[in-house]
Amino acid sequence: MSLSPPSDIASSQPAAATDGHRNRRLGPDTVICHAGRDPSAHFGVVNPPVFHASTILFPTLAALDAKAEAKVRYGRRGTPTTFALEDAVSALEEAAGTVLTPSGANAISTTLLAHLDPGDHVLIADNVYGPCRHCGNDVLRRFGVEVEFYDPLVGSGIDRLIKPNTRLIWMEAPGSLTFEMTDITAIVAAARPRGIVTVVDNTWSGGVFFKPLTLGVDISVQAGTKYISGHSDLMLGTISCSETSYERVKGFAQRLGICVGPDDAYLAQRGLRTISVRMRQHHANALELANWLAKRPEVTRVMYPALQTDPGHELWKTHFTGASGLFGFVIRETDRQRLAAMVDGLRLFGMGSSWGGYESLLLPTDPRILRSATTWREPGQCMRVHVGLEDVSDLIDDLERGFERLGR
Repeated sequence: MSLSPPSDIASSQPAAATDGHRNRRLGPDTVICHAGRDPSAHFGVVNPPVFHASTILFPTLAALDAKAEAKVRYGRRGTPTTFALEDAVSALEEAAGTVLTPSGANAISTTLLAHLDPGDHVLIADNVYGPCRHCGNDVLRRFGVEVEFYDPLVGSGIDRLIKPNTRLIWMEAPGSLTFEMTDITAIVAAARPRGIVTVVDNTWSGGVFFKPLTLGVDISVQAGTKYISGHSDLMLGTISCSETSYERVKGFAQRLGICVGPDDAYLAQRGLRTISVRMRQHHANALELANWLAKRPEVTRVMYPALQTDPGHELWKTHFTGASGLFGFVIRETDRQRLAAMVDGLRLFGMGSSWGGYESLLLPTDPRILRSATTWREPGQCMRVHVGLEDVSDLIDDLERGFERLGR
């Protein structure tokens, strides 16, 4: 079988094949393996090469005069390395186009600033990733944007919060730290007839288990630092857009001079090729660990929509085809010294702010400091765990010993 042109794969169109099955759509795992690649353009090299470039030379004055039409015309505006990653992520997210940014936080701020002007009103879910809240409070308000945080469980009640000057609604599925599920379909149904842009932070699913744009969402944002990278060694943000949003976001990002280094783009594309198999293993490991935690006497609550006992489970089943390795749980009230005894002695769970890599992480959290429209009242110590790709029996043994130290 010969590879189809990258554009066929990147746009999720049926791919041509030598056996005549021209109308057969490629499966999602196949798309992830092949989107954005064109070995025939690079002497048969499997992975797109790394182009380190700022200056692009034009052979004639006529070519220079026509450079606005050239795909490659200045390093900041993109090279074959970054174009390949954009095409691959667009295929993953089923998007019209993707804009790359240097971090997930920058993807958030770029998306918000590209759509909001002084006097506009934006609705942001109260359980969003911290940098999204900080951008709203510390940046948008300074520019005269009216920022309002809403209960992520509002569902169709979002209709009551929409104002004549509402321009954008931000969602995160599930929410940061406490993992509530938002009724995305209901919010899109309220926003779309009014021309309000809807955005979902889709980092938790990696773009594998959830496709927001297929539900009518305008933009899917990811911290590519997490699952797209998969190896805890690069910073990246992705903004995957519908056809109506792409040119606006792309133009705004270019005017701000936003670009991604070629080595990071190469590593991200390399990580992307295995994202499907990694995500399935994260799901399997996390589900087993979550069920184990739910039976522990030290644990009062597990916050993981993939669990049947989770309040958001039915919504999760409606939107998602799987779950990632990130979730939360609450342990009974304890002092800092006992908590330190638990986490300091862990062998396999590291303490670090990121997640999405192959390794497991565990952090104490405090959702109360990141709420304004709602109040977090759950007693006990919140924990955020990222379940990596280790043998889950070893992770359970490590945590079991940690709980023993906690109880001494």
